[in-house]
Amino acid sequence: MDDTILDISHASKRFRRFQALDDVSLSINKGEVYGLIGENGAGKTTLMRLITGLSPIQEGTIRLMGHTIGKDSRILSRIGSIIEAPAAFKKLTVSQNMELTAIQHGLTDDKAIAQTIDFVGLSEKAKTRAGHLSLGQRQRLGLAMAILTRPDFLILDEPINGLDPGGIMEFRTLLDRLNKERRTTILISSHILSELYLVSSR
Repeated sequence: MDDTILDISHASKRFRRFQALDDVSLSINKGEVYGLIGENGAGKTTLMRLITGLSPIQEGTIRLMGHTIGKDSRILSRIGSIIEAPAAFKKLTVSQNMELTAIQHGLTDDKAIAQTIDFVGLSEKAKTRAGHLSLGQRQRLGLAMAILTRPDFLILDEPINGLDPGGIMEFRTLLDRLNKERRTTILISSHILSELYLVSSR
């Protein structure tokens, strides 16, 4: 059995005259927490947008769990992601945002929503509007929305950016639990090497 979750081979992406990615190759195996380090503007978000199908690849190939991105979009249902910023609606409560996410994925299990809110530690904020949450709480809501379907692979684009030390520690604990308890493979990017060193296995 192939344990490769993600295989990127010679991926390149250009925006007019700007070369955002140039001949990138990497692979991530099942169960890893893969830390993608790079300064701001290095192309981390662009790479994640290619993996999730949000931006078309121009050169090279990306295979996700054995399926080529761009040719088989069904495999994208097995991944969760937070790219650039959590996509919560500020005027909706935590529960309402989760219910909307469930509808988008065709889920009808209310218990799964409650369990996921509890997993990220937002049960006491379930009736609070997203716009009234702290930055750390909004990041946890974004994570809850990304993991509601219990994805095999989770992609996180600088999720600790802007968090205070307490928020960073909480998020770090959640990632560790996801990886060990749910066996979720994780790709996480940051420009802070010290933090990636603490959460990544590779």
